[in-house]
Amino acid sequence: MIEGEYIDDMGADKELNELSTKFITNSAKYKYSYHFTWLGRPIIQFPQDIIAIQEIIWEIKPDLIIETGIAHGGSLILSASILELIGNGEVLGIDIDIRSHNKKSIENHFLSKRIQMIEGSSVDKETVSKVEEIAKEKKRILVILDSNHTHEHVLKELELYSKFVKKDSYLIVLDTIIEDMADDSFPDRPWNKKNNPKTAVWEFLKNNDRFKIDKKIQNKLLITVAPDGYLKCIKD
Repeated sequence: MIEGEYIDDMGADKELNELSTKFITNSAKYKYSYHFTWLGRPIIQFPQDIIAIQEIIWEIKPDLIIETGIAHGGSLILSASILELIGNGEVLGIDIDIRSHNKKSIENHFLSKRIQMIEGSSVDKETVSKVEEIAKEKKRILVILDSNHTHEHVLKELELYSKFVKKDSYLIVLDTIIEDMADDSFPDRPWNKKNNPKTAVWEFLKNNDRFKIDKKIQNKLLITVAPDGYLKCIKD
């Protein structure tokens, strides 16, 4: 890694980090992250990351939160709920396949007034053009990437969506933990060690000096699916 890359290098205890990775690896066998909901919708996230995301939203108070990957919509509802408390902002969810029952449940949720959805690949030109149109008058934007977890796809998302994030806001890349798990952890998926969101983050940061890994977030969470994935924008 490049010297000086981290905003906060107060490294957590090595033993705790090892225990954390072991917990995540073992709990994944039981779909631990599928056990939780947010205001009625499955969120498929660890509680620690849920807390970190709400802290970031509350701190930066974005006009727009862009999320790639919708699934059941719990993350959209989480973001919308914090924006509702703030009293401003909207959420834009993007997914290549929004299942009709999930779409209906999201649209019927009382927080749907703050949510828009686009069905299409997050890296397609048409999708990005739609995002640009929605984002053009927004001053502060937060981006959360949680769709296809291959290196190529995430790197492309980083290149396309980082432009929306300005100084002091965040670009969050979830499931970077894949790099730290056993190579056979995802036998039915195209991602694995050396081909995942964390390798994409590392590659992205080689050529982009606008973002730094905010180590203090993962160090306080310990149990997180996003080690090296909380990227803070340090200049416009």
